[in-house]
Amino acid sequence: MFRPRVIPCLLLKNLGLVKSVKFKDYTYVGDPMNAVKIFNDKNADELIFLDITASTEKKTIDIELVQRIGDECNMPFAVGGGIRSIESIRKILNAGAEKVCLNSYAVENPDFIRQAAEEFGTSTIVVSIDVKKKLFSKEQAYIYGGTKATGIDPVELAVLMAEKGAGEILINSVERDGMMEGYDINLVRRISDAVNVPVVALGGASSLNDFKEAVEKGNASAVAAGSMFVFHGPRRAVLINFPTQSELLQLFN
Repeated sequence: MFRPRVIPCLLLKNLGLVKSVKFKDYTYVGDPMNAVKIFNDKNADELIFLDITASTEKKTIDIELVQRIGDECNMPFAVGGGIRSIESIRKILNAGAEKVCLNSYAVENPDFIRQAAEEFGTSTIVVSIDVKKKLFSKEQAYIYGGTKATGIDPVELAVLMAEKGAGEILINSVERDGMMEGYDINLVRRISDAVNVPVVALGGASSLNDFKEAVEKGNASAVAAGSMFVFHGPRRAVLINFPTQSELLQLFN
């Protein structure tokens, strides 16, 4: 039976696993390799790894770490963080990743998406769009870890990225990040309705019902989450977790 993909999104900072709230207030939650082993055991669909400081520090996600993840990971995984060249993508894919996730450089140089898609195929290229609404202004896409406003409407950006060759759009609400108050369903739906490629909802999930709502009301093709998969209980104790296959099948039945 078909069901939407459910994807843990894991944030990397200085090779450690962290979790943010509204793209700040980072909490260390452990070793990424330990998380990979647990998600292997729990049969997660896919994983996304994002180095959250790579772009601002003008570096690329650590290839040795990607290699270690590739050696250990039993499921497909995507990698993002500071990617600005075809050669970087090639190294990441050769290290074992199935997809790369582009953000800042994709906005600054949209034709790079076309070049990357032509070189590696559209299914390899994911564009992540971080969205925030400033006081007294419309929502817009942000780059460099949510620190730089672009002035670009997120729906228009998603359409452009899909036209350039992105095979998937990861849409993330900065204001809902780590809040565990549900996805921005309106945003997810507007992006999903505007493009003809899969859209992955990210930012705010706290329950299986949030997944269901993103798919049924937001028209998302897949759902991703961070806090929900690394924290447990009101005190946010660190506990790597993932729903069972039967729970997910029942949810989307």
